Amino acid sequence: MRTTPITKPSEVKRKWYVVDASGHTLGRLSSEIAKVLKGKNKPIFSTFIDTGDYVIVVNADKIKVTGKKLDQKIYKRNSGWVGGLKTTTLREMLNRKPEFVIEHAVKGMLPKSAIGDHMLKKLHVYAGSDHVHAAQKPEVLNITY
Repeated sequence: MRTTPITKPSEVKRKWYVVDASGHTLGRLSSEIAKVLKGKNKPIFSTFIDTGDYVIVVNADKIKVTGKKLDQKIYKRNSGWVGGLKTTTLREMLNRKPEFVIEHAVKGMLPKSAIGDHMLKKLHVYAGSDHVHAAQKPEVLNITY
């Protein structure tokens, strides 16, 4: 009787990838990054084991969006107090914290569980072109859509 091979966490070999976000569309780039973080680009993909790789995103401040999203897309947070709702547009967020924009988009595409939290920790986003992960020898991940 043949059985389906099940990947063990010790068998997973993780790679490091670097992605240049300049000129890419936010949603399309985020979905490709989420696929790599989940491990869907590998033949050993399994839903209940984190088989994904590490992803470094540089030039997050040069991301582009289509339409009127710069002024119409709103990020909300609440302090928990009455009247404590704070809203920020995408334009303001790109000026203040461009890393948050990509992290937030990718987080929404990952599983809403402990495994999703573990996947998100493998994402490193930087506003500029420099990163501190040169020792890991990351490969360039070409995003084509």
